[in-house]
Amino acid sequence: MHFEVLTEDRSGGVVVDALMRQILEEILPSFSISIRPHRGKGDIPEDPFARPERFASGLMDLLPAKLRAYDRVYAGTECILVVVMDSDNLSWDIVQSMLRGQCSRFAPGLLHVIGVCVEETESWLLADEQALLQAYPDADISVIREYKQDSVCGTWEVLCRALIRGQAENLIRVGYPAIGQYKHEWACNISKYLDPKRNVSKSFRSFCHELEKVSRRYANEVIRL
Repeated sequence: MHFEVLTEDRSGGVVVDALMRQILEEILPSFSISIRPHRGKGDIPEDPFARPERFASGLMDLLPAKLRAYDRVYAGTECILVVVMDSDNLSWDIVQSMLRGQCSRFAPGLLHVIGVCVEETESWLLADEQALLQAYPDADISVIREYKQDSVCGTWEVLCRALIRGQAENLIRVGYPAIGQYKHEWACNISKYLDPKRNVSKSFRSFCHELEKVSRRYANEVIRL
């Protein structure tokens, strides 16, 4: 079984890869994962059937075209498409429904799994306090515990304040693109210790449940054969 995973950035790809491997190792005898990070979220094009703009690089910019390509190449094969994206300021339900609609419309021949992080991927890191403290023993535990899980509150800023304390406000003021490298470094370090069973994020639990359900269905079909 092969999993094609679309994420909106590198740091999100690191987190999803680490969590997926642990989930799938308990279900499937063998599998492969390809992480396809993008440069941000972007927007669904006005004409989803048109060729993407020349310099388009966001996940949503390219999603309709990529889904059509995946459907042509992988329909009827042992491939599952996984799309993981931040909700930002939108509701989880709206983003989930939109992504599911895109997959059903443009890649009807593929099974798909949707993951939506509320508000940002950092919410899935903050949902595993033990992993975070193993990676960063000097993190400010009071900041971590004041965070309300899966809330829209400036999630990466919360993680930033927890990890670099007094230097955080300067980095927050600078913002993007400088913060991108920090987020990737944090994701790499914390992901080494993540455990899906400990993760308390409801949005992650929803993703985990869907991934397990689709994978177990495939595993059961293999056993019957």
